[in-house]
Amino acid sequence: MQRIISVTVILLIVCLGLKAQDSVIVHKPSFFPLPVLGYSQEKGLEIGAAMLYSFYTGKSSELRNSTINLIPSVTTKNQYKIDLKTDIWTDNNNWHFKSNLRYHDFPIYFYGIGDTTHKADGTLVDNIRYKVQLEAEHRISGHFYAGLLLQYQKDDYRAKEIKGIYPGLPLTDKDGGYVTFIGASGIFDNRDNQNYTTRGTWMRLNIAYAPSFISKHELWKLDAQARHFIPLSRNSTLGLNGVFNSLQGSTLPFYLLPEMGNDLMMRGYYTGRYRDQNYLALQAEYRYFLNPRIPINIWFVHMQPKFALAAFGGTGAVFNNHDIGLSHFKPDYGLGIRWFYDESARLTIRIDYGWGEKRAGEQRQSGLYLSLAEAF
Repeated sequence: MQRIISVTVILLIVCLGLKAQDSVIVHKPSFFPLPVLGYSQEKGLEIGAAMLYSFYTGKSSELRNSTINLIPSVTTKNQYKIDLKTDIWTDNNNWHFKSNLRYHDFPIYFYGIGDTTHKADGTLVDNIRYKVQLEAEHRISGHFYAGLLLQYQKDDYRAKEIKGIYPGLPLTDKDGGYVTFIGASGIFDNRDNQNYTTRGTWMRLNIAYAPSFISKHELWKLDAQARHFIPLSRNSTLGLNGVFNSLQGSTLPFYLLPEMGNDLMMRGYYTGRYRDQNYLALQAEYRYFLNPRIPINIWFVHMQPKFALAAFGGTGAVFNNHDIGLSHFKPDYGLGIRWFYDESARLTIRIDYGWGEKRAGEQRQSGLYLSLAEAF
């Protein structure tokens, strides 16, 4: 397992100074840039930023905040990545719109298919991806929403080296391909806040179809997610999260197979280290909100920052349709800290460190994550 290593530079003094305030103003927009500096052997020096703008489309006290998140980066080996995400709530939360526009020219490690892959078999592969995803949800009654999804994705792959498993493995669409999914969703959402939830439930089921006349292969995709939050005390919450992804069809491109590991679920696993036709993962996270009464004075900056601590654990598995069993499930656990840079909207910067499986002859899989917003 390739360990996820990054060096991140956060201008905390400057950013805290910009956000320092003595009172909370409801429905005030906020902008937060998070500069990032990273290095790895396959991509060289990476320079980028994560920028999040939070705002409200109306004045209703119940209206949820909307966000625009832009993440561009470039490396010294002429690799590029840009990710633009929007999450818009309007009309007393009756409408919810989401979009994701993504382009990247970045290398990935491919280890094979299944849950028994080996680190030594990894091949560095160039991947160019174009992705457009649009979603719209409308409240139909109470806490129930119905929605539509449109997703287009095009991938190109090319091995950067001859070692490892990729060059000799027969894969569907080994050089890439394209797909267009059209889907429908059902959602239940009664959370008290979508950013840092302390009570409530969110459930979503999406079924999407990729017709052959606008995709390289005819495919079906199922995505089911559930989140439930239990307040344990005034400052502590237990969050429960489950995810199930499935790709069905007579011909399955390897790059569309569900993957284990990212900064949201199964933290500590390299994304794509394990991939297969189905993916099931469960996690629990304990969160404790800290409210220090002692202000901090740094030069001219007077502030009273809010933090939270987190501990998480879970398990997950990838498997094909004919091989489902408890033996596939792998462990995941870790610790984290959150800083509330916009307390009124409960927007956080999240730092997590996760540990996973230790395979024979390999180091324990682990990863460090710095992200805007909660894992779930």
